[in-house]
Amino acid sequence: MIRIFFILYTFLLFSKVNAEMINNLIIEGNKRVSDETIKLYGEIKSNKDYSEADLNKIINNLYNTNFFEDVSVKIKSDTLVINVSEYPVINQLIIIGEPRKSFEDQIKDIISLKQKKSFIRSSLSKDIATIKDMYSSMGYNFAEVKTKSKIIDENNLDLIFEISRGKQTKISKINFIGNDSIRAKRLKDIIASEEDKFWKVISKNTNFSKSLINLDTRLLENYYKSLGFYDVKVNSSTAEIIEKDGDANITYSISEGSRYTINKISTKVDKVFDKRVFFPLNEVFSEYAGSYYSPFKIKELLDEVDRIIEFNNLQFVEHNVQEVVENNNINIIFNIFEGEKTLVERINITGNTITNEEVIRGELILDEGDPFIKLNLEKSISELKARGIFKNVDYIVQDGTQNNLKVIDINVEEQPTGEISAGAGIGTSGGSFAFNIKENNWLGQGKSVSFDIQLDKESLAGQLSFVDPNYDFLGNSLNYSIASENNDKPNQGYENSIISAFIGTGFEQYKNLNVNLGIGMSYDDLRTESSASKALKKQKGTFSEIAAKYGLTYDKRDRAFMPTSGSISSFSQELPIYADKPFIANTFATSVYKSLNEDVIGATKFYITSINSINEEDIRLSKRKSLSTYRLRGFEKNKIGPVDGTDHVGGNYAAALNFETNLPNLLPESSNMDIGLFFDIGNVWGVDYDSSVDDSNKLRSSTGLAANWLSPLGPMTFILAQNLSKADTDKTQSFNFNLGTTF
Repeated sequence: MIRIFFILYTFLLFSKVNAEMINNLIIEGNKRVSDETIKLYGEIKSNKDYSEADLNKIINNLYNTNFFEDVSVKIKSDTLVINVSEYPVINQLIIIGEPRKSFEDQIKDIISLKQKKSFIRSSLSKDIATIKDMYSSMGYNFAEVKTKSKIIDENNLDLIFEISRGKQTKISKINFIGNDSIRAKRLKDIIASEEDKFWKVISKNTNFSKSLINLDTRLLENYYKSLGFYDVKVNSSTAEIIEKDGDANITYSISEGSRYTINKISTKVDKVFDKRVFFPLNEVFSEYAGSYYSPFKIKELLDEVDRIIEFNNLQFVEHNVQEVVENNNINIIFNIFEGEKTLVERINITGNTITNEEVIRGELILDEGDPFIKLNLEKSISELKARGIFKNVDYIVQDGTQNNLKVIDINVEEQPTGEISAGAGIGTSGGSFAFNIKENNWLGQGKSVSFDIQLDKESLAGQLSFVDPNYDFLGNSLNYSIASENNDKPNQGYENSIISAFIGTGFEQYKNLNVNLGIGMSYDDLRTESSASKALKKQKGTFSEIAAKYGLTYDKRDRAFMPTSGSISSFSQELPIYADKPFIANTFATSVYKSLNEDVIGATKFYITSINSINEEDIRLSKRKSLSTYRLRGFEKNKIGPVDGTDHVGGNYAAALNFETNLPNLLPESSNMDIGLFFDIGNVWGVDYDSSVDDSNKLRSSTGLAANWLSPLGPMTFILAQNLSKADTDKTQSFNFNLGTTF
């Protein structure tokens, strides 16, 4: 190639300096590419003066097409002569030695040489390196790639890549140097890499790769910083590959530095704003002062600043964080100042092949023509992500047609929105089964539809639910449900059918505080036989009711599934609007999660519910309280407490207290599985309709193992329980599981 350019340069150097008029054009050497194509890409025209610069441009243009391996240009009299040598075309791209078709397809995607495109020999070495990098990322650090070509004719060939994976490099040992404050066992749970053990045959993280090591470095630094080690550095990560078996020993060198404390937190507010607006932050700041520094704490404080800005509807506000280090203390200063006064010119939405655009726009706090407030944009993106119908949501802000205008491009990546879950239990009275199917993006409208069914030997219950997040009811969503339950108990001499419906809404009232409001309706038909008890015969017939329901939930957990800290509390109440037998029902529940030490997470849960008649009449059988399998493990649902003959009829009150803790160091954190111990205490009591009903006040208790696994198929729960105390009439359940997946 260099030789060609040198010859051309020499030719032009000794030719006429002045441009020459070209009246004719001759193109030679082209077999596949037409003359017209060459003239088009080369920008060649007849009856034109051509200078040295013009000829160089023709050559560059033709080389840039990747059609030609060689190009030469010369002027003979008034004729421009172009001679080209075409690249051969890759007829087939063949991969040999790779057993998996998906990997073959991946290779063809990542290399630059393509089937039915030009064979550019200079690209071959780069593509070989790209393939080796791909295999290295999967742990095949000794992969070999060879190429050869099979000539079909003078203008076509088959390009063949011969691949030998070699032995996969496994991680034999992971070591840490400099971890004086944190045990190596804990750090191994933090990083992504895992030591190769026989029980980790399905784990991909036991394969050595440079990309995985780089990820480990970031994870280690982030973890240390979350504990207050402000200056932590992972200085190096070295890998020693043992030649005899190809395995690798990895060593991370850590400089922990000192542990820093948050000394003082303050705000510096621009004079254009009223400083008094931000005074409520002082109370929040006091909670963090004196604690160890963490970037996550700074993020929480920034969220508090944003809430103040949003609550007071402040516009064109920007802020940043200033961290001032003094010895082992850090002073945090939040600078709040007036930002650029810009407006939203246009919002573009892409990536939604299933979801209607109106659904996405309905979640946006800002609209075209509104002031551009980044806080509102980021909150809108968070709301879109929270819908559960998108795998990812990205945005780009660009300048508009004027200096004070912005264009927002929002791209969504959709994901499967269907869910299927099933559960079963095995107890002394037989088995029970539960099934749920749910679609979270019905007809692309962002609406949720679900169907539940529960079945055991004596009962069948089903519920159809519909949630419309886009229904602007006081700025909130609406949810509807209709349910049916049938109980057939010939041994107790009765059967009953219940049909109910509900409509409600929910919204966030304040930070972490959610409110639910709704109205429920039900129709209950109880049919008895001669063998039924007197108490049940008294309730024979049909009954209707309409009740108002409200609830409050305060959620401070760090995450919804397998939380490690924080708490969640809820209270709900049901009040009669119309009822044949009016009542008031109350429910309170709270759960507290706390790290007992570096590895152990403890949880305490309390639940209590009650129902009381307003006019001192008997509480309906269908309305009486009971405990679910997950409130009191080791017992069947609705199978403890007051007994009428042999039938459990529920009580006016039910309560449960649960103590749980995980078993540390059994499984790595990367397994997404948590195994723990539990101890449950509970009871159902209170009967007001018949003194003959056996109302044992004996406390029930149980212990056992519980496993929660965030599997590739979805959350799975397994429970193995043993009763410690029970009444003779109780029905026990030793095993229960629930699993789910998406589609």
